[in-house]
Amino acid sequence: MAKVGFIGLGIMGAPMAENLQRGGHKLYLHDQKNPPAALIDGGATVCTSGAEVAKRADVIIIMVPDTPHVEAVLFAEKGVAEGLSAGKVVVDMSSISPIATKAFAKKINALGCEYLDAPVSGGEVGAKAASLTIMVGGSESAFNDVMPLFELMGKNITLVGGNGDGQTTKVANQIIVALNIQAVAEALLFASKAGADPARVRQALMGGFAASRILEVHGERMVKRHFNPGFRIELHQKDLNLALQGAKALGVSLPNTAVAQELMNSCAANGMSGLDHSALCRAIEIMSNHEIAKA
Repeated sequence: MAKVGFIGLGIMGAPMAENLQRGGHKLYLHDQKNPPAALIDGGATVCTSGAEVAKRADVIIIMVPDTPHVEAVLFAEKGVAEGLSAGKVVVDMSSISPIATKAFAKKINALGCEYLDAPVSGGEVGAKAASLTIMVGGSESAFNDVMPLFELMGKNITLVGGNGDGQTTKVANQIIVALNIQAVAEALLFASKAGADPARVRQALMGGFAASRILEVHGERMVKRHFNPGFRIELHQKDLNLALQGAKALGVSLPNTAVAQELMNSCAANGMSGLDHSALCRAIEIMSNHEIAKA
């Protein structure tokens, strides 16, 4: 049984922590809100700060929305860094800036601790099913030490390279996901406006070369008009912003990523930032004055 700290118990973090608890590990929790009662009933200990979590746990997992949140969790007053002692491992499973990640890792390494950036893909469904894809940056020894915990949360677990490489992989993932959501939205809107049944069009396409998880899961959301968040538009906005910032720094062009970001921005401007990212279709629907389907 490992002593595992978990900071950030939202849509993703809570089920990930539950899977660790089911695996027999002792949890030390900290969140801005009260941690889920199920975790407490299962024996988890609630801590008053990140520093307390770091003092009591051997592996400290962070799952919060954005780069500034991770920085605050780590280095603010009573943050994780204050409670660390040599030999512990910090695992950031948030999706944040690769550049900032490298800087955070150096600071944690200077305290005699290991740092892994290990962002995930798979959304709330994957978090609950323990089937997340986990993309890891850091040392091989730390990766091997934490692997038993990763295996309780995910299925496709890859050490990509050094610190920052996990986050770089996640940004690449988010580019692909966003562009696929955009493609599915445009295809289904085209079919619907032309008079075809979008549900049947989606079913037909699922048997061909256009088949994808996005068409399967998010195409269904678009047809059934189910946009309750598994992964919010505002979070995907953040990830695409990281992609575009990185592209500028690297001197490369990501034209379709920029278009997808503008569609996300349009959704946010129309009050939809809290909806699932499949609701990107709403921006295209508004421009086209046509909905893929009726609720």
